[in-house]
Amino acid sequence: MFNFTKSFMAVALAAASVGATAQDYLNKADLFGQDQSSQSDADDNAPNPGSNGMNSMTNGVNLGANGSRRVIIANTPTGQAAAAAAARAASSGGNGNGSNNGVGFNNNNNFNNGNGTGQQSVLGNRIGEKSPELSEFQKFIADNTGQYLPIFGSGFFANGSSTFAPIVNSPVPSDYPLGPGDELMIRGWGTIDIDYRATVDRNGTINIPTIGSVVLAGVKAGNAENVIRAAVAKLYKGVTISVNFGQLRAITVYVVGQASRPGTYTVSSLSTLVTALFASGGPNANGSMRRVQVKRNGKVAAELDLYSFIAKGDKSADIKLLDGDTIYIPPAGGFVALVGKVNSPAIYELKSGKETVESMLDFAGGLPVVADPRRAFLERIDPNKNRPRSVEEFALSGEGLKRSLKTGDVLSVTSITPDFSNAVVLRGNVDQPVRAPFKQGMRISDLIPSREYLITRDSIKRQNNTVAPGNDEKDTTEDANKIAARIGGLIDAINWDYAVVERVNRSDLSVQLVPFNLGNVFANPNGPDNLLLQPGDTVTIFSQSDVAVPMNKRQVFVRVEGEVKVPGVYQMTASDTLQTLIAKAGGPTSNAYMFGTAFYREEVRKEQQANLKRAADRLEAQLRSEESTQAANLRALSGTDAAAAAAQLETERKIAQERLVRFRNLQPSGRIAFGLDPNDRSFAHLPQVTLKNGDRLVVPSKPAFVHVFGAVNVEASPLWKPNTRVNDYLKVAGTAVDADIDNVFVLRVDGTVVSSDSQGWFFGKIGGVEIMPGDTIVVPEKFDRQTAWSKFTQGAREWTQILANFGLGAAAVKTLRD
Repeated sequence: MFNFTKSFMAVALAAASVGATAQDYLNKADLFGQDQSSQSDADDNAPNPGSNGMNSMTNGVNLGANGSRRVIIANTPTGQAAAAAAARAASSGGNGNGSNNGVGFNNNNNFNNGNGTGQQSVLGNRIGEKSPELSEFQKFIADNTGQYLPIFGSGFFANGSSTFAPIVNSPVPSDYPLGPGDELMIRGWGTIDIDYRATVDRNGTINIPTIGSVVLAGVKAGNAENVIRAAVAKLYKGVTISVNFGQLRAITVYVVGQASRPGTYTVSSLSTLVTALFASGGPNANGSMRRVQVKRNGKVAAELDLYSFIAKGDKSADIKLLDGDTIYIPPAGGFVALVGKVNSPAIYELKSGKETVESMLDFAGGLPVVADPRRAFLERIDPNKNRPRSVEEFALSGEGLKRSLKTGDVLSVTSITPDFSNAVVLRGNVDQPVRAPFKQGMRISDLIPSREYLITRDSIKRQNNTVAPGNDEKDTTEDANKIAARIGGLIDAINWDYAVVERVNRSDLSVQLVPFNLGNVFANPNGPDNLLLQPGDTVTIFSQSDVAVPMNKRQVFVRVEGEVKVPGVYQMTASDTLQTLIAKAGGPTSNAYMFGTAFYREEVRKEQQANLKRAADRLEAQLRSEESTQAANLRALSGTDAAAAAAQLETERKIAQERLVRFRNLQPSGRIAFGLDPNDRSFAHLPQVTLKNGDRLVVPSKPAFVHVFGAVNVEASPLWKPNTRVNDYLKVAGTAVDADIDNVFVLRVDGTVVSSDSQGWFFGKIGGVEIMPGDTIVVPEKFDRQTAWSKFTQGAREWTQILANFGLGAAAVKTLRD
């Protein structure tokens, strides 16, 4: 029994000791700034119970670095480090944006996240909005002018739905009156540390732990720091206070009248009339932009002319909004339209009956330099007349600018006529087209002082490109084949015999052509061809490619290559022939092979290209027609047969399409086939072809081989032997199983084609054709002749022959006739 009593007394004494220690700690925690240096170290190490059960959320006591207790007033995660960070932030002036990432209880014991973003909610449906409808006056202008004119100033609100953002983190004006809902961030350091976020309650006060209530309703933002400093100084000395602002209160305003989106809007308390209008989308098509009113307590507090703000930046009538303000947008008093050559064509609102042309043009930014102030047209509507519409003409100067405007007026400003009264023009094959000032007694030689003025920029560019920088191995980047082709083409050939002056007769607006000899202008400046010019004349200089000159006046540069003694580029005359060219090149060498002589002409190449395109188009049309027919035939077949036939048709279609693409990619060379006798050896028997600029003659040496390819066992180039025929070479190469022997054809070295259809029955058709050195034997493959696609592949050889014999031969005949 004694032992039990003794144990019970020990437990009771221990519990009393713990309770006394805890009560002593709480009593010390309530001292807030009183001298506690005399307390024992044991008391200093007493556990901190926290505030409101929140870990490290305390308005009480924390330990200092020297072991003394220090008062910290905070509603953010605290501790000495947090308080020091708050003091450092306050000493640097703070960031002023109200950001605080702490979580805790505010002075009203309401839990908040303290993020301080201050984002305001702006009411108004902005999703799925329809584009603003046109006013009746806009429709009227569109019917009369063919263009839809905007209402001046509407573009200011056009992107309001997507770009408007509430006022966040903006500086708070010093004269801003504080009120319920405004948030303050109070920081202090010195004898105590303060890092406290407070919100003005509906009574207009804030409550700071250990400090008490501070009345801030109606206090200017610039004086808030002094008021709070005075409240703290009543209890604590030597404390530096810094006050910044977080989230400001929101206010409610009403937008009514002719607004794009009338309704109730919650905006920042820093918002002004302009920002609220921007949030609401501004006036609608019939609303006034010149008499927007703010109504407060039953009276008009302000009236804003948006034209002054938008056109001139005048914001003097813009006022700050208060909670409960009503923004009223009345109907517009009237509209006028400015069209034509004005800087801002639009529909403008009339504010009063005293608006003038000058005032409206001032809002429009004035007149551009191309406007003609001598002629303006004013269309007016008078509904009291039998014919309501009338038009007047006047000048935009003096009395014209002072004319009063009425609703419904349309002012049209014309442009100046872009006509030069004192200029002459030089154009065509010249260095640079110019518009030169006319001078009395001016002649052609004054406009073109020398022949150098007739060297075109393209000619100069070609001359500059003759030398291109290269590397150590090669001094030029020019292609050797292109160099020879460009010989003689450095300067565009000029038509010296004909140039013309275009002259406009102002009396009847007729055009007169006055031709002259350009060469005589330089040869005889005092001659009649050096015409006397008049204002407005246009002088045109032609090149020989612009207006073709006679053959005997053209420049002719011809290339001859291969087996001639002196190959090169020669300047010829229009009467020269191939024989003349070969003679000028020193004649043929002993290795020259006349049957293989190739002659190329650019205009023939262009004709061949056109023939090839027409043939490809016809083939493609045939293929499409046959494809449609085959598709129709498939519908008559059963399911299995139709599927097999469709697969086969698709395969053949792809093959034919690939060959058609290759056919289109063929590049004609412009070669003229002479059709010479293979056994002829004399170059004197060449056709008497007159030469043209750019012609090219290639005299090859006699080849030693014959080429065989296609459906053969070995594609080879066997040696040529005299008196050998097609069958001889087919035996050497060996024909494949799918070779189409009946349709073998020969590509002659002279550019012609020999097929079985062009031979008689002698020597077994194509097999008995004698082969010449350099000839090519082509053995095609067999194809299914029952399909449309096989007709194309089978006809490829015939088309090759047609293009060779018809296209090239026709070009050759045409050339020979020339």
